[in-house]
Amino acid sequence: MALVPSDGPGGASLAAGQHVAAPATLPPHAALAGGAEGPGTGRLAHMARRGGPRATGTLRKGEGLFGWLFISPALVILVLFVVLPIFLALYVSFTNWSGLTPPLSSSVKLVGLANYRTLLTQPGIYQSNFAESIRNVFYYVLFTVPLQTVGALGLAVLVNNKFLKARAFFRGAFYLPSVTSSIAVTVIFMYLFQGAGVVNSILHVFGWQQTPNWVYDQRGLFTLILSALGINNPGWGNHLVMGLPAWQWLAGPSLGMCVMIIMVSWTTAGTFMLFFLAALQQINEDLDEATEIDGATSWQKFRRVTVPLLRPTLVLVVTLGFISTWQVFDQSYLLGPANPTSITPAYFAYQVSFQDSAFGMGAAVAFLLFALIVVLTLLQRKFVKEDLTK
Repeated sequence: MALVPSDGPGGASLAAGQHVAAPATLPPHAALAGGAEGPGTGRLAHMARRGGPRATGTLRKGEGLFGWLFISPALVILVLFVVLPIFLALYVSFTNWSGLTPPLSSSVKLVGLANYRTLLTQPGIYQSNFAESIRNVFYYVLFTVPLQTVGALGLAVLVNNKFLKARAFFRGAFYLPSVTSSIAVTVIFMYLFQGAGVVNSILHVFGWQQTPNWVYDQRGLFTLILSALGINNPGWGNHLVMGLPAWQWLAGPSLGMCVMIIMVSWTTAGTFMLFFLAALQQINEDLDEATEIDGATSWQKFRRVTVPLLRPTLVLVVTLGFISTWQVFDQSYLLGPANPTSITPAYFAYQVSFQDSAFGMGAAVAFLLFALIVVLTLLQRKFVKEDLTK
């Protein structure tokens, strides 16, 4: 047997019958070529033949088709019950459809922009009622959005206080009006604020005998304040703007609308409280401790630390409240069909369509309201940024 010299310093030889061990590793090209078997060798060779690892974001053949197949039922429902009705309503707004025949029948005539001109430029009952609804909902939005936002933030700060006992109870109690039927809440408020209601009975106890019928009182809040100061309707206040005197545009919300503002602010504050509560619980407690160490008061900590950190949530709450208040309907409907203090564009569109059988006019009111909401929302998003650095 031949002796294989060793690499050791002593130059010792292997005994006869012993085998020389194979090298522990192979050259890279040999491993990729499949010259040796080992863990991962076959996968490496396959990757080498394909030119490298496959991109993780690439869809396999047919995956896109199956994706569209899976979402097709939802898309069909969305198109049939949302997209097509929107375009059909837009078409109806340019017609004289009365609702007695199919909207695409030959008896329905295209009238172009006549419905829009009747509402915006032609003097008449439709223009004045539309202007009154816009006036009402403008003051409704102006007062309701700040009240419900401030109320929701205050409730969230209160129930987030770690020193408050029975926090779970108060969270549920404050949220309860939001899940209560708006019809039930409206009926209760009507009983509270009617002429012989609970509110007037309490005012009588305190000596106020000439109490108003709150729900149906058309006097504006601003004009009541001005008249108490001796300022009455000036001459220029009789100038008509869209069929409505200028003094009525500036009269502020009617007392009946004030009742609706209080009611809606009370019922919606609980929902938005949850938004602020979730945001407050994400604020690091180290920030509170740092401000306390710096000697900041509770108000300074809230104003300079908490509120800036809540800005994205604040913008979200204001935007959602802004959009929803412009579309208010059920409270206006329940406060009375003959009550001019609570008429809103959404209710006016319903009234014109189903009571006057002028569905073309009602659709025009709806799209004017839609355009107004879009424009004002874009302006609000432009001037109120979520990021303080912008």
